[in-house]
Amino acid sequence: MSSISTHVLDTACGRPAAGVDVFLDSCDGRGTWTELARGTTNTDGRIPSLLADGAVLNPGVYRLRFTTGNYFLSLGVRGFYPEVHVLVSLDDPAARYHIPLLLSPYGYSTYRGS
Repeated sequence: MSSISTHVLDTACGRPAAGVDVFLDSCDGRGTWTELARGTTNTDGRIPSLLADGAVLNPGVYRLRFTTGNYFLSLGVRGFYPEVHVLVSLDDPAARYHIPLLLSPYGYSTYRGS
């Protein structure tokens, strides 16, 4: 069973970013992306699992798409990045992957969490 979770923190406001839509896509190796899952961050800025129970990911390249533009619009803030794409290479189908996003209107950072 594979596990992918995320946590979005608004570093400009110092709080979780609730209501951010996140999409998980896989790449077929030829540059074609296919949506596998989607979710929306909760009031704590988290999506505990993007995958359905029992789902297994094959080793490969995956993309998380964060709809940051809509999030900032909901706050009445103009952001520079309408969408943030984070590409990751996943090699262990049994591993738990946590991919946080630290966000502000004019910058972002990400890392592999635990």
